[in-house]
Formats: sequence, C-alpha cells, structure tokens
Amino acid sequence: MDETATDAAVDAPADGATPGGPAADPVVVGEGIRKSYGGVDALDGVDLDVAAGEVFGLIGPNGAGKTTLVRALTGTTEAEGDLRVFGAPPRDVDPARIGLLPQSFDPPARLTARELVDYYGGLYDAARDTESVLEDVGMADDADAWYETLSGGQKRRTCVATAVVNDPDLLFLDEPTTGIDPAGRRAIHRLIERLAAGGTTVFLTSHAMDEVERLTDRVALLRDGRVIAVGAPDRLVSEHGGAPRLDATLADPTTDATVEAVASGVRERLGGEPTVEATDDGLRVRGVRPEDIGDAVAALDAAGVAFDSLSWSEPSLEDVYLRLTGEEYARRGDGGLPDEGVGRGRRAADGATPDGGDR
Repeated sequence: MDETATDAAVDAPADGATPGGPAADPVVVGEGIRKSYGGVDALDGVDLDVAAGEVFGLIGPNGAGKTTLVRALTGTTEAEGDLRVFGAPPRDVDPARIGLLPQSFDPPARLTARELVDYYGGLYDAARDTESVLEDVGMADDADAWYETLSGGQKRRTCVATAVVNDPDLLFLDEPTTGIDPAGRRAIHRLIERLAAGGTTVFLTSHAMDEVERLTDRVALLRDGRVIAVGAPDRLVSEHGGAPRLDATLADPTTDATVEAVASGVRERLGGEPTVEATDDGLRVRGVRPEDIGDAVAALDAAGVAFDSLSWSEPSLEDVYLRLTGEEYARRGDGGLPDEGVGRGRRAADGATPDGGDR
C-alpha cells in the first residue's frame, strides 16, 4: 500500500465549500463516533456530515465498519460520540422521515411483493401508492409472486421498495443492488437519482465502485473503523487514482526479463518514468497517455513481446479504493464480530431475521 497516499488522504479536508458539499445545517452529523465489540473497535472516531439532498457514498473493505456506522446513524445500535439526524439523536427522529434498507433483510416469505409493500406502507400515516413504488423498482410484473419464489435480485428490489414506500426525507441504502441484474440495477439507479432530484438525502453503501462513482456527490472511504478519505468522486480520483494505464494480455508467461525489456523500451520512446509491472495475465504500463499508445505498442514489439489483447483505461474510484486500502485486506482481530440482532430498522416485520453482514 502507498502510505504517502494514505496519509495525504487522511489529512484531506471535506468538500464543505464546494458545490455538492455539505450545507451549513447538515441532515446527518457524526463526530467522534465509536463502537467496540469486545476488544475490536468497529468504529474508531468517525466524523462525517451529509447535506440535505446529497447522495453520500460510504465505501470500504468488508469489516471496515460500514454497516455498524449505518446502524449507529439510524439508531438501531448504540454508539459513543455525537450523532445527530435532523438535529436530534437518531432514536428521537420521527421514523416516517427515515427509510432504511439493511444489508440483510428477510421479510415474511409467504407474502407477495405487493403485500409486503402494502404492509410496510401501512406502518405510516402517509405512504406512497404501492403500485407506483413497485413500478419504480421494476417489480410491477412480479408483484403477485410470493417473496420466497422470487430470484435474489427480485427479492432485493422488493426490499428497496419497502424502504422507500414512506417517501422518506433521508434514505439509508446498505448494498442496495447486491445480486441484482444489470436491468434491475439501472432501475434502482434511476430511482435514487429521482429521489435525490426531489430533495431526498441518500446515504449509500456499496462495493460497486462504478455505482458509487455514478450516483454520489461525495464519498467517504472507511478503513479499520476510520474515515481515511472524503470528497467528490472525481476529486478523489484526481488526487489518489494514479496515472492512466495500458494493460497487455500476453501470449507467453511474464518474466522479470520481459518486464525490464518493455520498461527500457517504453522509457526510451516516452521519456519520463512510466512504470511497467507484471499482472496475472500480462503487463501493465502506467503513465501512458492516449497519444502514447502507439509508442507503447512499439516498445512491446521491439522487446519481442507477443500480446493477445490491449486495453487502455483512465483511473477510477476503484483505483482509489485499491490504492488507499491495499489490494488485500486482513480483518482486524482473530475472528468476526457478532451480529447485533436487529431487524429492518426500528419497525421490523414479524418473522424478520437479524440484520447481519458487513460490520
């Protein structure tokens, strides 16, 4: 891992003065949030704020503390520190103003998708029309199927519907598109965009970096229970994403001699200090601008390197994630953390099972 990059990210200020950054009176505020399970600190002094109408993303490795942070902010688990939602402690907020989709949510299986949305809508004095909500999540055609017969993606879309049926002012979505096919993901993305355009504040956690990059105004990266970087996705990519790269899939195994020969040729043709490294299936040349691709290919040819395919790409939020967390992540401690035994928010349906998943 690049410790210099990590240190710089820790010191980077939030985007409070930039468009899309937090307003003077944030909807969500957390200062010094801490939560421990035994000897493991799930949250270790987290600070954050989320503005009204903002789509705020939270990313990080499994075990980083994302789900625990969502639970703390929604009042489904106790945590130390100053936590305020709409200016009040999370448990004092009117539940009708909050929508929550936990990472794990198992509603009664012998109800149809329509009946489930009707049920959760009935918990509130004013709720959205069930049919329009089912349409929003792409479940209108399967509304009368029992939940237990639905595919994993259809179940997840139904769960999203139960989280938005009360038309919340603040919506927490913990991995909303897990297991959903591309068409279903697009439907959920469009729904999030419409909600945000209408003034709903959205707090989104996801392992899909393309999803976070597309949807969020700002994103915080959580590692070992601490926020190590926060900002607009394009700013984080610019500061920590690294250089554009050219990936070559080679016909023969990559050797140290191959890497050195290509590196020498690339430096000769491009100047500067482009980096050449071995990958699982070939080579990666970092620092190749679009206009330099031809020279990089010439360096491969001059080194006698045969390749099956080439691909060029600019850095993305995934590169930021990998650079600041490391490509391999070891969980802290010798074991996992216990599930907390909470269902879907503060109004779990009868038969709902504990909300497990990422800490």
